Amino acid sequence: MTLDFILFLSINGVAQGMLLFIIASGLSLVFGVLRVINFAHGSLYMIGAFLACSLSALLAGTSLLHFLLLLVLVPPAVALLGFVVEVTLFRRIYRREHLMQLLLTYALVLIFDDLARVVWGGDLRNVARPELLAGSVEVFGLFLPSYNVFILILGPIIGLGLWLLLYRTRSGKLIRAAVSYPQMLSALGVNVSALMTATFMLGCWLAGFGGVLMSGLANIDLGIGMEKIIECFAVVVIGGLGSVGGTMLGAIIIGVGSSFIQVPLSRLATMFPYIVMALVLIIRPWGLFGKPER
Repeated sequence: MTLDFILFLSINGVAQGMLLFIIASGLSLVFGVLRVINFAHGSLYMIGAFLACSLSALLAGTSLLHFLLLLVLVPPAVALLGFVVEVTLFRRIYRREHLMQLLLTYALVLIFDDLARVVWGGDLRNVARPELLAGSVEVFGLFLPSYNVFILILGPIIGLGLWLLLYRTRSGKLIRAAVSYPQMLSALGVNVSALMTATFMLGCWLAGFGGVLMSGLANIDLGIGMEKIIECFAVVVIGGLGSVGGTMLGAIIIGVGSSFIQVPLSRLATMFPYIVMALVLIIRPWGLFGKPER
């Protein structure tokens, strides 16, 4: 294995990790703040990908502007769906045991999958990459797909935006305070229900954003939601609840590790996230960047 090939696998793995980070950050946000184990997050990601496919066919263009329109229009649509789900269903289970949350969110997975089958059918679909991102670009003497490099750049921007929101704004302070002191916030006049709804919608927006990015990277089918949600849970467990940096590190570990293992042992690559997750749970159950709850 040459140095160039190692560098290629590393950059490609980080790009895959950035896409996983964008999706998993929404799950980490909802899981860390609302304390809801949301299996339906993967289905929202899937719906975002399907919506991107339909809107792409409607716009009938392959320019960068058309693709940016997908990134602008689809995530808010998924966030709006999240608003409906949160107001009608999730508010009723915030103080319930985790078993009730699992049952509800898994039921939503089945419902969303059936709705997607009715609307879009079971055929494989994809979104054409914009012409500007359809070629390759030279990075450190290596020619990499421009689209992967685009995701590689976009991931840290999303991560920085989330960090600034959570740690440098008043809204972020309220979100973090809502994790441990919801009654105190309510007594101070903060609308905690609206804050939780906005947080849930942000998590859904990130799922939709990741779905749009994935639609130009691989085929879209009905199984992508369940496949991705398992990886996202692994990322959240590895990084720690509610930690932006931990989520990014966990996603990079899985992305790069899977990229390297894929070459000699392709079957083991699917098991890699679970192996790392199991090791972290044994050594540091609260995650690499997480904090043990009292």
